[in-house]
Amino acid sequence: MSSRRLGISSMMGGNFSSTNIPLLDKENEEQFRMREIQLGSHTVRSHGYTVAKTHRHDWLILLLLVLIEIILYIIHPFYRFVGKDMMTDLRYPLKSNTVPVWAVPMYAILLPMVIFLVVYIRRRDVYDLHHAILGLLFSVLVTAVITDSIKNAVGRPRPDFFWRCFPDGKDVYDKWGNVICHGDKNVIKEGHKSFPSGHTSWSFAGLGFLSLYLSGKIKAFDSTGHVAKLCLVFLPLLFASLVGISRVDDYWHHWQDVFAGGLLGLIVATFCYLQFFPPPYHHEGWGPYAYFRMLEETSATTHSNNAQHSCHAQPSDAQGCIGLSVARDEHSSTMDEMESGRR
Repeated sequence: MSSRRLGISSMMGGNFSSTNIPLLDKENEEQFRMREIQLGSHTVRSHGYTVAKTHRHDWLILLLLVLIEIILYIIHPFYRFVGKDMMTDLRYPLKSNTVPVWAVPMYAILLPMVIFLVVYIRRRDVYDLHHAILGLLFSVLVTAVITDSIKNAVGRPRPDFFWRCFPDGKDVYDKWGNVICHGDKNVIKEGHKSFPSGHTSWSFAGLGFLSLYLSGKIKAFDSTGHVAKLCLVFLPLLFASLVGISRVDDYWHHWQDVFAGGLLGLIVATFCYLQFFPPPYHHEGWGPYAYFRMLEETSATTHSNNAQHSCHAQPSDAQGCIGLSVARDEHSSTMDEMESGRR
């Protein structure tokens, strides 16, 4: 990260301070914009295929996660022992969902993507758009796989399990005291998937990622004390929390299920976000790592070409040109070693 700061600092002409001055403050914002214009816009049309090709293995893993999630949804969960004395906490009424299942991908995936597109239209940064979408999908799908894996392994009955198992209200048990359900098989199967809450984990995975993204873009932690920025950051988290509360109100989950689901989704969202973006409190937290790497590489190439052109134009300065050539060879050797995995 220190090399990245030095590269950006030299590109800014020395106006950048790595201690407490944001990258885009009032003093160097205009100069940075001019540098971006000189480098040219990296849009979906110009660099989209290249960026996607670089992360082709990540997209393949996403498809694998989708396949695993489908399998986890199809297989049966563990049908744990449910005795008559346990039915006291499982007799809540069977209600419909306040937040339907189809609505979860709408606000947890599509809504953040719309915001990513708005940011892209303003900045024309394909790295930010691609990595935000990729990170969001990883956040949601990894959370979904973990959630459903735990659901199937635990098999905890939902609070409304009694009416799922005995829709006519007549409970029947075997000689060991375990339930003998005579309700709809799919309804009973869903009744054994209480822990953790899928609605809640998906909500915090998608909206938690969005909250981190927004906090970086608006520089919520830039030490200026604008508390109003936090309202925008907390808004997605508030909505996700209300979704979790609705799961308890609908008697589809116990409060422990909701708490565990929210914690799971938020942790996974944080890990996936930090894979592509600096922490929101970082001075470079407004952009993805790949964007700053691109600026460094382009700046280094530009300086090298300019220096080489200057050497050809002024052959009398042979000693300086030799030193520049050696430095360029060392830089190329270092890059080759990094790419080959020796460093």
